[in-house]
Order: sequence, then structure tokens, then C-alpha cells
Amino acid sequence: MNDYIRVCEVEKYYGSAANVTKAVDCVSFTVEEGEFVGVMGASGSGKTTLLNLLSTIDRVTAGHIFYGNVDITELSENGLSEFRRQNLGFVFQEYNLLDTLTIEENIMLAVTLFGEVRGRSAVQSCCEEMMRLLGIYEVRDQFPYQVSGGQKQRCACARALVNHPKLILADEPTGALDSRSAGTLLETFTRLNRERRATIFMVTHDAFSASYCSRILFLQDGKIFHELIRAGKERRQFLGEILDVLSLTGGELSHVK
Repeated sequence: MNDYIRVCEVEKYYGSAANVTKAVDCVSFTVEEGEFVGVMGASGSGKTTLLNLLSTIDRVTAGHIFYGNVDITELSENGLSEFRRQNLGFVFQEYNLLDTLTIEENIMLAVTLFGEVRGRSAVQSCCEEMMRLLGIYEVRDQFPYQVSGGQKQRCACARALVNHPKLILADEPTGALDSRSAGTLLETFTRLNRERRATIFMVTHDAFSASYCSRILFLQDGKIFHELIRAGKERRQFLGEILDVLSLTGGELSHVK
């Protein structure tokens, strides 16, 4: 594998000189192509801020973030917009689907707005492939308010993946799902990671969700203080290790099975 992302001594401060909050404090790490990396920590640990910096939603105060040879901290706003369109896919806790469009139309919209120029038949073929892959083809003609939370989240996932981004950024993607739907989505992430070598970077407070990752970074007070690597461990064993670390940090434990 090759390093796809390099985060180099990144800092993010908020506030004024008289009252500065260090949300991310001199963080450095790498992510290899094809990794499924999770970030955990208690509320206020800096995990969402870190995701925002990686996703170009926010800019660093100091340090650099490289995607391959591209330093995104040096890009203009237009450059960031183009980079985001060509490289990143987003899956958030809120589905952000349009209720006036069907499941299929929500996915097709992402291709139309953010994908490369293709003919209608090519767009439909690509969307159909993604819907079948994620198990939502049967509900393609229904509207978001007519399907389950898990199906809506898988639609959001399909929308993020349909343009084949190099990196999937997921912010608490199972937070609004029941245990069964969460498991289905996480199995989908695992399959995409394994079969399509999708690189996934997921922020979560949930130990059950994190146990699907191949590596976990733990944040505390804006700094990485621990790392766990799954390697060949069974998921249940890895879950136990995650819970052991969280018990020392005040991290929230939920959806534990």
C-alpha cells in the first residue's frame, strides 16, 4: 500500500487571542490507500474538527494536509471546490436527501451535479449498479419518506460513491440508525473497502461501528494519544480492545453488542 493522506503537524484554533480553543493540537498521521480508518474520542476531543479539515470544509490554522502530492492547505477556494468534486465522497448522520426526488433520482442528481459528463444511459447504468450493490434497487422508485432509515442512509452512501471518489468521509454515519440498519451499513462499508479498495475515514463515538475499521485513532484534547490496529483479529476481540481504551477516556459507549 501507499500513503494516500499525510497529515503533518496540523493545528486548528478557534476564538480570539484572549480566549483561544485548540480543537486540533499538532496532529500527524498517514492513511494508506485502501484503509478503513476510524477516529474516536469523547465529545470535544476534536474528531469532527479533524474530519472537517480533511474534507476541506474547514482550513487549518497551521500545518499541512497532503493527498498524494497535493497540499490542500495551499489550494484556493476554487481549487478546493474542484478537488472536493473529483476526490471526495461524504456520508453524514443526516441523510440530506431531497424528499421531492425518488431514491434513484437523488443518486442521479449527484452524478449530474458533481460527476463527469456522461450520457443519460451511462448515468442510469452507473446508478443501477450502485443501488444493486447497496441493496436499495427494489426501492428505487420510492421517495425518502417512504423507506426505512437504513435504506435512506444507504441511498446517501450510494450518492457519495456513485462518482467513485478516492476517499469516503463518514461523520457518525450510524448515529441515526437502529442496530440492524447500522450493521447493514457497516457491512456495506466493509465490502466496499475489501472489494473496491475504497479508502474510508470515519468519525464515530460508537465502539460497535469502530470495530469494523482496520485501524482506529483515539483523540483526547485535540491530540492523538492512542492507536489500535485490527490486523487479523476477530471483530469481537477488536471491540473489546476498543472498549478498554474508551473506558480510560470518558468516551461514550453505545450500540455495544
